[in-house]
Amino acid sequence: MVLYYLLPKKHRWCVLLAASIGFYAIVCLKYIAFIILTAMTTYGGGRWLSGYIEKTDATLKENKKTWTKEQKDSFKQNVTKHKKLICAGILILNFGVLCFLKYYNMFALTFGAPALKLFLPLGISFYTFQSMGYIIDIYRKKFTAEKNPLKLLLFVSFFPQIVQGPISFYSSLASQLYDGNDYDFKNIKEGVLLICWGFFKKMIIADRLVAGITTITEGYKEYSGTLVLGAAVIYALQLYADFSGGVDISRGVSQLFGIDLAENFRRPYFSRSISEYWRRWHITLGAWLKEYLFYPIAMSKLFMNFSKKLKARFGMKIAKVLPVSIASLITFVIIGVWHGANWKYAAFGVWNGGIIMISTLLEERFGIIKEKLKIKNENKLFIAFQMIRTFLVVLVGYFFDIAADFTSAMEMMAKSIYDLHITEIFTRRFYEVIGLPIREVLLVLLMTGVLLWVSIWQERHKDTTLRAEICKKGYAVECLVFLLLFFSVVVFASYGPGTDPADFYYMQF
Repeated sequence: MVLYYLLPKKHRWCVLLAASIGFYAIVCLKYIAFIILTAMTTYGGGRWLSGYIEKTDATLKENKKTWTKEQKDSFKQNVTKHKKLICAGILILNFGVLCFLKYYNMFALTFGAPALKLFLPLGISFYTFQSMGYIIDIYRKKFTAEKNPLKLLLFVSFFPQIVQGPISFYSSLASQLYDGNDYDFKNIKEGVLLICWGFFKKMIIADRLVAGITTITEGYKEYSGTLVLGAAVIYALQLYADFSGGVDISRGVSQLFGIDLAENFRRPYFSRSISEYWRRWHITLGAWLKEYLFYPIAMSKLFMNFSKKLKARFGMKIAKVLPVSIASLITFVIIGVWHGANWKYAAFGVWNGGIIMISTLLEERFGIIKEKLKIKNENKLFIAFQMIRTFLVVLVGYFFDIAADFTSAMEMMAKSIYDLHITEIFTRRFYEVIGLPIREVLLVLLMTGVLLWVSIWQERHKDTTLRAEICKKGYAVECLVFLLLFFSVVVFASYGPGTDPADFYYMQF
């Protein structure tokens, strides 16, 4: 960071590139060739595609007055065809590498083919999605290709986000990386607070809960439904603290350099519907899939024709809602499979996509029922009901996440219903199984209370951030909050002899 601000602005991107390559080499040197390959093919493919677009646009402009309409249409069709071929080639190459490494063994085991000893390079899903979004945007003529291959390599490998995102769009990130940002102590203060908050969530809350979840899910047949359900609820907290904490660290480190990475979480457990939950959870993945998968499917010629046929037979309502719902279901299946190479994740996608599809189709009917019951949207009891209902729907999906396979997930869900004994939560055995003595349980509850308070504050002040407000209060308040966070992590974090530090959950995605 010091070196970054000491160099002239036009050279500051070089510091970020050196840091990114150095970071990847330290963490994942033996697989660095994969990220280099992605950067090279993205750069070369982008330049090829951009050059072809510029050349054909110039040809069309030169002959605008002399060509007939038929000649222009024929030329445009030929250009579109070649653009699609170039774009498809780049996408197939890069997504092909990702899919082979991530999914070959899943299909091999399913169809009886020999399995291979494969690996996943650090962050391959994140940098592949980000790079291919860049290629698609060039195809759509949103911008021309980057001419400097090293700058493009920086965009692909930017070190704070390589571990687990967020997934950035070139149009919002590139200028922040390349132009060199002015030193602003406000960025340093807010960045450090966000980093400390990320470590608070990850190391005090999330890492404490991993062992108990693993113990129960690996031997779920030996435990009661209460413990199985408890593992799923604890996992909901652990996953959020782990993933959002890691992204907070990434965003905080970026802010030290004046770079504003996209927000990836917006208090998802306050959601009132499963659709809202997915707009608040892993926001950048959702935005990427909406832009490059959902809209292309929903607006495709196939779906447009399908909509016309539905309109003629069932009317406008079904014609409008059903194709969009199917496109949404397909997108969620992709989201599910993105989470891991196991058929249980496809079920995870079908569950979430299916609930959204049914909700969309029945939205009008639900509105009529609400009206008859005279339920107002701002009613606090109704809001609480919606939040609890949404959390339970999300919790069902989490069983697919924590179980070893689809069958185990279904058995765990069933057991958490028919073998549920609420009073067991208050017994010593419950806490012995999850591996937390009572003082550790009280600590987790206290720190989760802090997390909840911050989340409620942020939900009520959506136009600002708590760290920005803290930094307006003067140095005394800033230092006090920083020291509280810092020493909370030093004193209470799960680390050191006798602990088993957990990787970030999304690190191998």
